[in-house]
Amino acid sequence: MATIERVLALTHVGSGKVREIYHVDEGRLLIVASDRISAFDVVMAEPIPHKGGVLTALSRHWFDILDTPHHLLSTDPADVPGITDADAELLTGRMMLVRAAEVIPMECVVRGYLYGSSWQEYSSGGGPTTEHLPPGLTKASRLDEPVFTPATKAETGHDENLTAGDARALVGGELYEKLRTRSIGLYERGAAHAAERGIVLADTKFEFGLIDGEVILIDEVLTPDSSRYWPAEEWAPGKTMPSFDKQPLRDWLEAQPWDKTPPPPPLPDEIVLETSRRYVDVYERLTGEPFPSEAEA
Repeated sequence: MATIERVLALTHVGSGKVREIYHVDEGRLLIVASDRISAFDVVMAEPIPHKGGVLTALSRHWFDILDTPHHLLSTDPADVPGITDADAELLTGRMMLVRAAEVIPMECVVRGYLYGSSWQEYSSGGGPTTEHLPPGLTKASRLDEPVFTPATKAETGHDENLTAGDARALVGGELYEKLRTRSIGLYERGAAHAAERGIVLADTKFEFGLIDGEVILIDEVLTPDSSRYWPAEEWAPGKTMPSFDKQPLRDWLEAQPWDKTPPPPPLPDEIVLETSRRYVDVYERLTGEPFPSEAEA
């Protein structure tokens, strides 16, 4: 995956921490999920086996079952024009052919539980994501109603939380209300689906774009990279919760003498494999299906 942008016979138009993006033709893009992983905004040197495949397959699962307009057209390499057989082999199981959209410059975060940065903010006296919450909540408390906590889309570093007023000023009041309503509705459907499978969807972030004035869901959706998933049987207010994501990696890095700037320390094999297992496990629990290898996807 590290050299795929040099292999594909398409114009490479952008890179993220995990994904590569290519121009296909007028109105279509190709998004390819690598096995790269980042922590503390630093990309690790070692790939996580199956990670890109999980992100792609789980996004496809959610796009299929969520009743909302979205950008996904195909995950079949045969639908991508102008690529070689070798390219198709690289793409299998980790590509999304999508409609190109005008990206709305706001992360649409929905929280059903008080955790992470919102818990830190709340326990320190409150701020944009917690100013309307009642007193007396503890870490991992379930909220009476999901809360919409939009943030800026940062090109590098951390996203910054927005007040409702700042968010309205950024995208406009009418669009803000549409994004808030759509995001909370998607979170509630995703949380209900996860709960039926013994998983808590604590929080997530969505991205949206515009095509001919229509608001559509874009990018990945309800994956372990964009969402916080917990095993339901282990949830309890006041506890630090285990997550189906990069937690083994983050925990190990926190214990190292590392200042969280590049280069990161080399990852032990057991950390790489345990992190991979977490990603595959949440896919299988959410879908009820064994994770397909890239060759079978």
